[in-house]
Amino acid sequence: MKCMYCQAEMKKGTVPFHIDRNGIHLSLDEIPAWVCPQCGESYFEEKEVDSMQALVKAVEEQTQRFSKTA
Repeated sequence: MKCMYCQAEMKKGTVPFHIDRNGIHLSLDEIPAWVCPQCGESYFEEKEVDSMQALVKAVEEQTQRFSKTA
């Protein structure tokens, strides 16, 4: 797989993932990804994206439960 930006060959590795949404700050240290050794661009495969989206959704749902009980 080639990097969209610099056309270098991508390598399997891990990268951090951070999201700030609706008052939630979620930080994951190591998510599997394709990483460009030249420019640092990273791409996630579909299964990782699906897992991250499910995790964010679950955290949002739990956070909403806190606000309903307060």
